[in-house]
Amino acid sequence: MIKTFLATGAACLLAVGAARAECPRAEVPPATARPVKPASPNKPACLDAKGGCPGWEAYTYNDAIKAYNAQIAVYRPLAEAYVKGLNAYVKAASDYAQCEVKALQ
Repeated sequence: MIKTFLATGAACLLAVGAARAECPRAEVPPATARPVKPASPNKPACLDAKGGCPGWEAYTYNDAIKAYNAQIAVYRPLAEAYVKGLNAYVKAASDYAQCEVKALQ
């Protein structure tokens, strides 16, 4: 009778282990996939001044803004892909937790 109980208990533990193995674990997106946002150019103080900026400073700032806009155009899809990966991770983590709860029932 004790052998039967031990065998049944072992079978239950194996069944729980098998149920647990069925729950797919969530994988965090690698930190290396997180893009670095480009720094926006510093706004010259003369832009807010009443007289405005001298031509060369205005052109320099305008060129810096154009370069920044080009960098942001590259950054945006990378950031969106990373956010998509994070959202997939959150969903997978939730699915994993629900699977574990169901395995306990």
